[in-house]
Amino acid sequence: MKKLLLSAVVAGLSAFGANAQEFPAKDKTITIVVPFAAGGPTDRVARDLAEALRKPLGGSTIVIDNAAGAGSTIGNAKVARATPDGYTLLVTHVGMGTTPVLYRKLPYNYETDFEYLGMINDVPMTLIGKPQLEAKNFAELRAWIAKNSGKVNLGNAGIGSASHLCGLLFQSELKTEMTTVPYKGTAPAIADLIGGQIDLLCDQTTNTTGQIEGKKVIPYAVTTLKRLNTPALKDIPTLDESGLKNFQVTIWHGMYAPKGTPAPVLKKLNDALKAALKDPEFVKKQEGLGAVVVTDKRVEPAEHKKFVQAEVARFGPVIKAAGAYAD
Repeated sequence: MKKLLLSAVVAGLSAFGANAQEFPAKDKTITIVVPFAAGGPTDRVARDLAEALRKPLGGSTIVIDNAAGAGSTIGNAKVARATPDGYTLLVTHVGMGTTPVLYRKLPYNYETDFEYLGMINDVPMTLIGKPQLEAKNFAELRAWIAKNSGKVNLGNAGIGSASHLCGLLFQSELKTEMTTVPYKGTAPAIADLIGGQIDLLCDQTTNTTGQIEGKKVIPYAVTTLKRLNTPALKDIPTLDESGLKNFQVTIWHGMYAPKGTPAPVLKKLNDALKAALKDPEFVKKQEGLGAVVVTDKRVEPAEHKKFVQAEVARFGPVIKAAGAYAD
């Protein structure tokens, strides 16, 4: 009986190992879950990545599943519960590092329910103001904010959005409180900024570069530690050099698999991701979005996980202090 049981276990492990070595199977489709609606910035990143992943994954069919809702938590939970075989993946943004604080109850654990595959890109943000503002540079803006304490309106694309988080950090660094005005998306927030209904907005370059180029808003600073190379943004100073030392907020994207995915499969997926990030066409598309493809150690699973844990630790106190929960 013991021999039969041992034989069954060995056979099972052998089959498991063989399946992992065969990954990805030619007749199976890989699904990348995007926890946001089609057409948005994260969806575009995921679709560009899917194209770049096909070749290093042996020509596999890769499809996108937009499982939007509840600030990305619906899509995240879907992947956390998926079969851990490498055929269901997650591409999401900075929310992986903020939902654990924004939501007091989550249907998954960001540390234990996912295998971290690596980081994809960084999307810088810009601090912009309504065209009617008298302040024309950050020094003047800072003085104007101090002069109008309690009267400044700071828009965002909704609670938990990138612009909301950037705004919270900005207020924390300035040690001031502004009237936060949440919108249902960036488009209406920018429309009201241009129209003068709100004073300031911090949002990603994918949404603001066109408005800056068209001189429809006043650009005050970028949220990276170094100035950007994009022609329309290269002359805009960083918040760090403007006096808010080490101020840095980017909307990064990463790729994940369900916990328990076999190590050989994870290795193939990480290798494919690294190859995709070096694909000239993918890099070109990301630059077109105002994003910077990651080339540092965060492309390694363990380093990316450390980075996300650091993001949770960084955003946690700011979100708690503001009481800005999403649930």
